[in-house]
Amino acid sequence: MHDTTAFHDLAAFTALPRVSSLALSPDGTRLVTAVQDLAADGTRYIGALWEVDPAGVRPARRLTRSGSGESAPRFLPDGTLLFLSARPDTDPGEGEEDRKEAALWSLPASGGEAAPLLARPGGIHAYAVATGTDRIALVASLLPGAEDTAQDAALRKAREKAKVTAILHESSMIRHWDNDLGPDIPHLFTVAGAGTEPSAPIDCGAGSTLGISGAALSPDGSLAAYTVLTGTRPDELRYAVVVSDAATGKQLRTVEAPDAEFSSPAFTPDGRHLVCVRAQRITWEQSGDQTLWLVDATDGQDTGRDLLPGFDQWPGDPVVSPLPSGDGSPVVFFTAAEGGREPVFRVSAGSGDVVRLTASGAYTDVVAAPDGATLYALRSAVDSAPAPVRLDAATPDQQPEPLPCPGAVGELPGTLTEVFTSAEDGTPLRAWLVLPREASAEAPAPLLLWVHGGPQSSWNSWTWRWNPWVAAAAGYAVLLPDPALSTGYGQRMHQRGWGDWGGAPYRDVLALTDAALDRDDLDADRTAMMGGSFGGYMANWIATQTDRFRAIVTHASLWNLPAFAATTDFAPYWMRHHGDPLERTERYQRYSPHLRVASITTPMLVVHGDKDYRVPIGEALSLWSDLTRFEVPAKFLYFPDEGHWVVKPNNSRLWYATVLSFLAHHVLGEEWRRPELV
Repeated sequence: MHDTTAFHDLAAFTALPRVSSLALSPDGTRLVTAVQDLAADGTRYIGALWEVDPAGVRPARRLTRSGSGESAPRFLPDGTLLFLSARPDTDPGEGEEDRKEAALWSLPASGGEAAPLLARPGGIHAYAVATGTDRIALVASLLPGAEDTAQDAALRKAREKAKVTAILHESSMIRHWDNDLGPDIPHLFTVAGAGTEPSAPIDCGAGSTLGISGAALSPDGSLAAYTVLTGTRPDELRYAVVVSDAATGKQLRTVEAPDAEFSSPAFTPDGRHLVCVRAQRITWEQSGDQTLWLVDATDGQDTGRDLLPGFDQWPGDPVVSPLPSGDGSPVVFFTAAEGGREPVFRVSAGSGDVVRLTASGAYTDVVAAPDGATLYALRSAVDSAPAPVRLDAATPDQQPEPLPCPGAVGELPGTLTEVFTSAEDGTPLRAWLVLPREASAEAPAPLLLWVHGGPQSSWNSWTWRWNPWVAAAAGYAVLLPDPALSTGYGQRMHQRGWGDWGGAPYRDVLALTDAALDRDDLDADRTAMMGGSFGGYMANWIATQTDRFRAIVTHASLWNLPAFAATTDFAPYWMRHHGDPLERTERYQRYSPHLRVASITTPMLVVHGDKDYRVPIGEALSLWSDLTRFEVPAKFLYFPDEGHWVVKPNNSRLWYATVLSFLAHHVLGEEWRRPELV
């Protein structure tokens, strides 16, 4: 019997440690990661920094411990470890004893106690360090009217004393994901050396309260590059990369183009060039594409060049090797979804040669050793939680060397395989299939179809929010399909589903479901469908098209597409894809599920968080109203304090418990059991 894994007990599953982020010391001898553990009261996760042996010999050791937690480790050139934390100062100054926002802390290379290094009245959102000097760049916010830290602090105290929470917006972006934007606006500040005062705020040139993200410093600390959202009119908003003098804040150039957006800047070792992600702007007719772009850091006349011509996948954040290639050109490492995996790739800017360094797994947080010969990263997979590994920087399709670290999840309650078939147009299709251990021809398992969000994403890595192994522990097989619009299958896969949400993606999902159900260890008579975000849209669409599933779970889902177009947090992107519902209505008329509610008979569980700004709560309220009006058997699991994702530990447990109770009732025929506490 294998009924004692962490996935059989929701409390044990929720308590599993979670590894994120990675930082390597300048001399390559120290590797630090952040590990989140469940707090003693079970209501939140607390991060701590752990040192991992790069050689993989010594066990990991814990470096920090506080009730507020630590995150975002980085090293200064002298080996000092930096991190963000809202922990209280051991010797607080006036007004600092009740700090609620993150400050920048430092831990000496020789050990000892951590000490606060820099703090801002509104906290520090993010930071970057230069590899060759002690200059630090900070992303922090100022309230309108504040020109320095003192004025900002006074304005914040005045708002707090008056209990004012109102925000006056003067640009189109007012919310993002699950955060209200404003009234303060992010700016970039730089500090030259510990103990010095931050520079005056660098003008980010942003037309939005979304402000600055993705800051980077040149190795010598003289230049700062950062991503901004430019433009004022909604249809003009686009991401661009700005380069400024790090000491004076003077803008030296903006990397932008009428038909593209730029983000994730990284400097080359000599500081003369930047490598950025360049994304083609989408249109009604055309799905966007993505590549890496090499551009002069200060010459505004240089439009740059594509580092990956002919590469048919979407590269992510670039990591530039500390050392150039033999011909003196930069070497860049990146990850990209590919066939249900997300390998690490290497490209030489001189030759253009692209090498896939890994054959399995999905990688994040890639860092390069000082000699450029070794990489470290976090590796995960659908059947493997994130953990640090070591890679050779040149060997193709290698198996990485795991490094001892907390975060092991133990035995899985099943096995993982793949399903392949072809679409109606002949396009090859694939999916992951999670099988419970007890599935067999004699005892076929019920099947849960899970459609991913995005929609331009892929099932290729571990997930804590929609973990299929929890379902496998309950006896279900889980199908994880990558239909049209998914990443990792080339540009044609995006274009097949562009503007056709209820067409090719829907048909692909059902084709993969049918292929999976050809197996004799799956029960075709006991099936259910689940999805979140775009997957939630697909859940709603499937409910209007077929009654083949015994139950449907729809999470953070799109229902009334014309209404959604004006309420989502970034309406311009949506309208470029689907059209302005006041002017171009054909895609809304063809594929909005709310127009077909009368055809729904399948029992549905609606799940939504009130702080979801990507798919606002109005979508769930409209769906719930329509389901009850047409007397569809349904339940509504509502989270007033969650956003697009359900992340708080107790809420997460209730999510899984409610979903499993709903499925047990409708798929397995068991009596409905209302979960505790709801």
